[in-house]
Amino acid sequence: MKILIAEDEKMTLKMLSMKLQKDGYEVIQAEDGGVAMDYLEKNACPDLVITDIMMPFYSGLEVVEKIRKDLKSKIPIIVLSAMGQEDSVEEAFKLGADDYITKPFSPIELSSRVKRLFNA
Repeated sequence: MKILIAEDEKMTLKMLSMKLQKDGYEVIQAEDGGVAMDYLEKNACPDLVITDIMMPFYSGLEVVEKIRKDLKSKIPIIVLSAMGQEDSVEEAFKLGADDYITKPFSPIELSSRVKRLFNA
């Protein structure tokens, strides 16, 4: 299973990648929205996307919209949000996100949500 992580905070990206790789997933790292969009345009959709909402170049909302509207993919999408971004989370769900996690969060929580989406 291949997971694309779009996250501009380097430590969070590294932590997410290490945990998911330990769980046996192949991880593609995108350090901003531009890298994520470039990957999505040039490659087959991964099996799951985890995206931060606030990123340089393209937001997580734009990433969700690209996957659902342009690529017409139904792959699971988890949105990461900081406290106080409830409006953005609501917008992400309207665009087609499947789940969200509020930062800070534990790697175990993320792992559980990923497994749940793959088994849904």
